[in-house]
This record gives sequence, structure tokens and C-alpha cells, in this order.
Amino acid sequence: MSDKDIKKEQEHDELQENTASAETEGNLNQVDETEETATEDQQDGAAAELAEMKDKYIRLMAEFENFRRRTAKERQDILKTANQDLMGELLPVMDDMERARLAMEETKDVDALLQGLELVFHKLKKVTELKGLKPMDIPAGSDFDADMHEAVTQIPAPSEELKGKIVDVIERGYTLNDKVIRFAKVIIGA
Repeated sequence: MSDKDIKKEQEHDELQENTASAETEGNLNQVDETEETATEDQQDGAAAELAEMKDKYIRLMAEFENFRRRTAKERQDILKTANQDLMGELLPVMDDMERARLAMEETKDVDALLQGLELVFHKLKKVTELKGLKPMDIPAGSDFDADMHEAVTQIPAPSEELKGKIVDVIERGYTLNDKVIRFAKVIIGA
């Protein structure tokens, strides 16, 4: 082979190496561009998902706030009208009391007035019992219970058996549906 042929062959080899090198660099650049595109796509996807989650969060918070306001308003409405049915049932008793008061001004028959007042009292008692109001029955000599009674004072016990027990009831206690709404005021023997 001649020098010229060798030189041509070397140039051809160099050209092939350069081409291969350029192809490799192109492939690498293409891989880099693909990775950059993939990374950008992942970032875009993550950003879109984040925006969607923020939107859901904001909507959920708005729904919760609306629910809270609606519940508070309903609670206020219920409290305003909670006693409406009780008051409706007490109106006939009020009417009877008004009639009894007018009758007391006009009549001098005490027995008739007492009977009328007794009827009105029983009507009132019946209405309150239907709504769950019950008076506490506390006989003398009962044990003192701080959950039901309020000790107003202590006096010397009239007998040995009444020491630490209820001697007298000053003011009757009441329960509403088995919950104490007024403690019975009692005197305890010391």
C-alpha cells in the first residue's frame, strides 16, 4: 500500500470515529434532552397535582365553614323555640289562673275558690309531669346525698337516729328527666 492509500484509510478511520463520536454525543444529547423533558413532565404533573389538592383543600374548608355556620344557626333556632311546646301546654293553665283571679275579685265563696285553685294546681302539675318534671320525695330521716340535696344548716338532732340525716326539707327539689334541676334544701341533724 502506498502512503496515499494509508493516509486515505487513516482519514477514513478518523472520519468514522468522528461520525461515531458525533452519533454518540448526539445520542447522549438526545438522552439528556429526554431526561430533561421527563423531569419537566414530572414537575408539571406534580405541580398540577398540587394545584388540584390545594383546590380540593380550599373547597373542603369552605364546606366545613358553611356546615359550622349552618349548625350554629340551627342550634340558635332550636334554643329559641325549645320551650315552645311546653309554653303551648301551659297556656290553658295560665288562662285558668286568669279566670281564677277574676273569680276571686267577684265572689266571696271561699270553698269554690279553693276548689278552683286546686283544679288549676293539678292541671299545672299534670303538664309538668308529662314534660318530665318530678318533685323529689324526701322524708325526714333520709340519708343526706350531696348529689340531690343542699344542706342549708345543721341543728342538734332531736333523736340519736337523726344524727347526720335529714331532719327537715326547707325547699323541695326537682328533677327533669332524671337530671337534678334544683337541689332540695334541707336541714341536717348534728
